[in-house]
Amino acid sequence: MPVLELGLDTFGDITAEPDGRALSHAQVIRHVVDEATLADEVGIDFIGLGEHHRADFAISSPEVVLAAVAARTKRIHLGSAVTVLSSDDPIRVFQRFSTLDAISNGRAEVILGRGSFIESFPLFGFELNQYEELFEEKIGLFAALVTQETVTWQGKLRPPLREQRVFPPIERGKLKTWIGVGGSPESVVRAAQYDFPLMLAIIGGAPARFRPFVDLYLKALQQLGKPVQPIGVHCHGYVADTDEQAQAELWPAYKQMRDRIGRERGWPPMQRTDFERELGHGALHVGSPETVARKIAATAKALGVARFDMKYSAGTLSHDNMMRSIELYGRKVIPLVRDLLA
Repeated sequence: MPVLELGLDTFGDITAEPDGRALSHAQVIRHVVDEATLADEVGIDFIGLGEHHRADFAISSPEVVLAAVAARTKRIHLGSAVTVLSSDDPIRVFQRFSTLDAISNGRAEVILGRGSFIESFPLFGFELNQYEELFEEKIGLFAALVTQETVTWQGKLRPPLREQRVFPPIERGKLKTWIGVGGSPESVVRAAQYDFPLMLAIIGGAPARFRPFVDLYLKALQQLGKPVQPIGVHCHGYVADTDEQAQAELWPAYKQMRDRIGRERGWPPMQRTDFERELGHGALHVGSPETVARKIAATAKALGVARFDMKYSAGTLSHDNMMRSIELYGRKVIPLVRDLLA
């Protein structure tokens, strides 16, 4: 097995002061830059910032925040988690990430997806009844842009392009572009059709249950005559000095976040037994460095992935706790995982 890349993701969750007061969106964004800078210092391979347009997450423009991170870091790769392509313009997305790639000296990546929230559709004037059609057309255009050749393209939802070049080009190679998938077989096959790596978002249940999606993707690549591409996973997690400390610190913030989103989607409130089930055999990678390393290694083996990204933020979880989690992840978890997989 090749060396597993280990990354981190955050949506810039709105955190709280010790007295419970919510931090401003601006302060959270500044904290995210500090968190990503620490991730670079402790040897983490990738930092992904999610795009959202709602009060509980601070980051609506990941590329701008990542450009600030690029100026303060040296080696960590910088990407989105995810960019909601359906409600954006593929040309502008490519230009923003190719600019980030220039600033960071070749460290930019983009993860494209439809997103698990729909706020961007009314915000930017798109119809929800075109949810599938928008993504299908825009991913086709983005795939043409990634080739960096002169683009001639025609779709149904925007004017055609005739022998158009897009600037700035990527300086070396191509922009690394993943497709983020939450559990749709059609999206898995689409990633293979466009020759893009696959990023699986696993937010509940045993990670091993996603193995059929991995097999489907590999089979589709083979049938299409495409080369093998990397597969990654995104899961929630948190690291502290002991299992008990990690669970005690994460549980209140995680429940608050889960219940807030659950109210919007008709889910029942999360019970402590639900949390403990996810800790045991589910998608939460939470505990001491040794516990988290063992679970990451097990997930990597079960799915045969090349990248594991841990979403380290959760609701009101404090900046200080997240910084400690990042440090433990980089200095202790990553070496342990690589020893387990060696």
